[in-house]
Amino acid sequence: MNPPRILITGGAAGIGLAISEEARSQGWEVVVIDRDPSPVGRSITADLSDADATAAALAEALADGPITRLVNNVGAVFPAPLEEQTLGSFQASFDLNLRAAVQCTQALLPGMKEAGFGRILNMSSRAALGKELRSAYAAAKAGLIGLTRVWALELGQHGVTVNAIGPGPIATELFNRANPPGSARTQAIIDAVPVGRVGEPDDVAAAASYFLGDRAGFVTGQTLYVCGGLTVGSSTV
Repeated sequence: MNPPRILITGGAAGIGLAISEEARSQGWEVVVIDRDPSPVGRSITADLSDADATAAALAEALADGPITRLVNNVGAVFPAPLEEQTLGSFQASFDLNLRAAVQCTQALLPGMKEAGFGRILNMSSRAALGKELRSAYAAAKAGLIGLTRVWALELGQHGVTVNAIGPGPIATELFNRANPPGSARTQAIIDAVPVGRVGEPDDVAAAASYFLGDRAGFVTGQTLYVCGGLTVGSSTV
């Protein structure tokens, strides 16, 4: 019997790589679509900000059969104050953070429905609750939470669960680019985390492992903030 297959977008580094490594430890066949080669699993190189390139990569991934687990992880921040946030950056954010997730989910869904089983995990962000200099990013990541809830309602009857994770400050290249180490703004973020540290990619991968597992079939439409307590008092109960 072939092992379950999982597709992870943006899985070549950071949180995506940690989830890829966790998935491999579960015995799943890992497929990664990223603009950079992945050191884990089958690596398909593509620019997911481009819809045609995304479609070609998905066709390649599905050529070996259906994939019943999906992590919509790829993303980028596009930091800027509102008056400097261009319409082009909004479009770029939506294409990579949001449209790619829709396109990947649509491509994998027929196989999930046929199997009567699926696990979809959308990587949102604590920034969806509001964060300075994040207009384009927060809008897209909040959109992923909305899609998570809609898809959970639509797909539950097919054995497909849909959940989201909202990472807080996690020590990745993406975080460091948007929050330069040593800056006063970055230090203020760290000081605000109740557990007293920045998170690691493995912290997110551990949460992802639960949502993607066989035993998570009664949990859907949820958003879990893996943030060291940073969202306490700012998110709804």
